[in-house]
Amino acid sequence: MVDPAQNHVLIAPDKFKGSLTAAEVCAHLAAGLGVPSLALPVADGGDGTVDAVVACGFARVEVSVTGPTGEPVTASYAWDAGGGTAVVELAEASGLRRLPGERQPLTATSFGTGELIAHALAGGARRIVLGLGGSACTDGGAGMVQALGARLLDASGGELARGGAALCELDRIDLTGFARLSGVEVVVASDVDNPLLGPHGAAAVYGPQKGATPDDVVLLESALARLAAVATHTHGLVGAVEHDGTPRPMGVAGAPGAGAAGGVGFAALAFLGAEVRPGIEYLLDLLGFAEHVTGARLVITGEGSLDAQSLRGKAPVGVAQAAAKAGVPVIAVCGRRDLGDEELQAAGIEAAYALTDLEPDTDRCIAEAGPLLERLGAVVARERLS
Repeated sequence: MVDPAQNHVLIAPDKFKGSLTAAEVCAHLAAGLGVPSLALPVADGGDGTVDAVVACGFARVEVSVTGPTGEPVTASYAWDAGGGTAVVELAEASGLRRLPGERQPLTATSFGTGELIAHALAGGARRIVLGLGGSACTDGGAGMVQALGARLLDASGGELARGGAALCELDRIDLTGFARLSGVEVVVASDVDNPLLGPHGAAAVYGPQKGATPDDVVLLESALARLAAVATHTHGLVGAVEHDGTPRPMGVAGAPGAGAAGGVGFAALAFLGAEVRPGIEYLLDLLGFAEHVTGARLVITGEGSLDAQSLRGKAPVGVAQAAAKAGVPVIAVCGRRDLGDEELQAAGIEAAYALTDLEPDTDRCIAEAGPLLERLGAVVARERLS
């Protein structure tokens, strides 16, 4: 551990997707810098969130759960026994990377995510932080609530099959055996502000990314609308707003974030009583960023690709905003960079260093990311810390 009084460098990157975890980025960069540094791997709620939180001191809990297509998978969540906090990453159990083969947009389920939550609750969790991103399913979180004891029934009283398409047959929701969450705080860590339905909704915007054809999108939109209608009618889910902020009688389905992760955000709001918080902002608070940045002379953040998406609430910009409050300058490292100097500086990042500056071949950048990051760290030390 570095004493903050030593005028250290705080290394706070997200993962380099497909290449290095956030913790590995920290380690290679620190080796190249050769100066006192403090590693704080970060994440924004998407893929890699559990890894980042575990690297910062939480315990890893592994559980055998149901994968998105029904096959068993070993997934993990991060656990802080002292604080009673469990960080559950949807992608661990129900993500695209868990698919055994082709994408299955109509039948993929979030059931395994519910199983992770149930395991954490059984272990005494008092706070569930649910990171949404990288989902394989568009089931409105139906699988998640089924795993927590809800019964989704058709008109004849039969249990619905798992997956989004089956929701077209939903007639009623029986919460008799639903998990008791009294006294449990549930936070959705996500920067997605889409509602559940409509042109900005889960099916229309994210369905194609999960393999949905145009006809599939129409079917899934109808299915999610059915879920919202039944839930609103039977459970009084009212009082939210549409995507553009205009009050409309859409219930929770219209709330910003309801469309996250194929509609899992909707189920978290509707059935778990969750609060949606900006992913990177909340996780930086959870990881104690303000304490770690105290006394730092430089913050280094980054991710695999610095591009337009990075400006939409991703980790590097969140880190830059948090560092600005402490008056500490920020630079970024990345695999490749698609942002100009003015865009970066407007986001609070003074400069960016890319692996492609050292090695133009992107395949080699991915394969040799660690050694290249060490070389990049030496460049940063020479230009920024000497």
